[in-house]
Amino acid sequence: MQMAKKFIFITGGVVSSLGKGLLSASIGMLLENQGMKVAMLKFDPYLNVDPGTMNPFQHGEVYVTDDGAETDLDLGHYYRFTSSPLSKVSNTTSGKIYDTIISRERRGDYLGNTVQVIPHVTDEIKAAIVAGSEQEKGIDVVLVEIGGTVGDIESQPFMEAIRQFRLEHPKDCINIHLSYVPYLKAAGEVKTKPTQHSVQALRSIGIFPDLILCRSESPLGLAVREKISLFCSVPKECVLELIDLKETIYELPLHLTDQNLDKLLCSLLNLSCKKGNLTDWKKLVEKIKHPKQTLKLGLVGKYITHQDAYKSVCEALYHAGAVCETKVDIHGIESGQLEKNLSLDGCDGYLVPGGFGERGWEGKIAIAKLCREKKIPYFGICLGMQVMVVEFARNVLKLNKANSTEMDPDTPNPIISLLTEQEQIKNLGGTMRLGAYPCHLKSSSKAHAAYGETKISERHRHRYEFNNTYKKRCEENGLLITGTYSKEDLCEIVEMANHPWMVGVQFHPEFKSKLTAPHPLFVAFVQAMLKEKKGG
Repeated sequence: MQMAKKFIFITGGVVSSLGKGLLSASIGMLLENQGMKVAMLKFDPYLNVDPGTMNPFQHGEVYVTDDGAETDLDLGHYYRFTSSPLSKVSNTTSGKIYDTIISRERRGDYLGNTVQVIPHVTDEIKAAIVAGSEQEKGIDVVLVEIGGTVGDIESQPFMEAIRQFRLEHPKDCINIHLSYVPYLKAAGEVKTKPTQHSVQALRSIGIFPDLILCRSESPLGLAVREKISLFCSVPKECVLELIDLKETIYELPLHLTDQNLDKLLCSLLNLSCKKGNLTDWKKLVEKIKHPKQTLKLGLVGKYITHQDAYKSVCEALYHAGAVCETKVDIHGIESGQLEKNLSLDGCDGYLVPGGFGERGWEGKIAIAKLCREKKIPYFGICLGMQVMVVEFARNVLKLNKANSTEMDPDTPNPIISLLTEQEQIKNLGGTMRLGAYPCHLKSSSKAHAAYGETKISERHRHRYEFNNTYKKRCEENGLLITGTYSKEDLCEIVEMANHPWMVGVQFHPEFKSKLTAPHPLFVAFVQAMLKEKKGG
């Protein structure tokens, strides 16, 4: 008989940004290490249908799946730690739930009945849980992370839905609560009262945690955990520590295994438990903690002050650094400031990531010019590729007013533009290319050398494209188009000839990098920086 699916619901208390996403991803990894197939879901209480239009200063990066869903950045953590299927059903928001319900109500699907939070909203949330559990065959355990903090008004329908779901499947569900245990320096002690109140709020709505994980700056000690156990009615062996990790987030699964979390989960879910093997993971973590060399990397963007705005890019650089036994020391460079002053501390290479809008555009172009002229390794991703193309057009092709029509709709040389503009079609706007597209590589290219194959698939999130009108002139002068989406003859990769490593890609390779499988372009970039640092 096929084993019933198991469900783990993960909530957070006291404050936000405790690391529920990393905790969920680590739990998924530990379960996969037990031989189970997991599915990871993220439920966000905000009313946006998805985070695609949200400011990165508020929300961080937008993570894109193969099927073109714009999702929460925690799905990036899920991808980096697990093999979970990730798709449009992996991230559900209040906005998506209400949009579905209101559309049905307008069609008359409810046959004139009053539409209410209970049962209609909660039923739709439960249906989203089931849909996530069925996106692939053979899923054993479904992890559902609830965004926000217990007690928030906007998260109440999700909390009620998971309460109902567990009531309907009492033998197949557990609840994990992540809470904050602060240390008061003046008193010289940690305080458990916030966690007690958080669990009390959870229990007041009918959710009783099976495990409590305590986020803290340093180890809590047995006495503190026993106190939390007593006041929160959770066995003391089920109160675990989640201390700040000073060196790398990739230690977290090891930290949890040391506390037997994998065994506890198997016991609570009535699953067979075996001795997992994290040897290879430990070796990679040690490479991160004990690098043989260091590189200084300039990350040029306009959201530098928000640590999550370029999360996947930074993690991909760390992955590449680990395989090269190199610490990649990332220095954020505010592109807007470069427009005023280009004086920089020398970096071994520069990366210009994706983005939208005019702010900081000219500063990014200045960096591309510097890298081209000084033969400094450069990696342009999405907008960063377009920066590279515009700079080349202005300063090599001498098209002084060349630009992207995103920045200057009236540019006389729209080397980057919407496809509709390139076809001289009016009033149709542009369509964003989202999700996975195939790309064919030229066999003599740096991209082909990195991938080791001629056909790849990468994820996209952009509207503006390279204008093929300029293709011949670019290639004749040293900017080579080495990767294309053949179906529509769209430029995907450009490379600078006679340069150690200056590559721009229209897609987002950072979304497909893992510690166990670093993205080949990031590895090639790190290797190029190392080679140039050692004198070529």
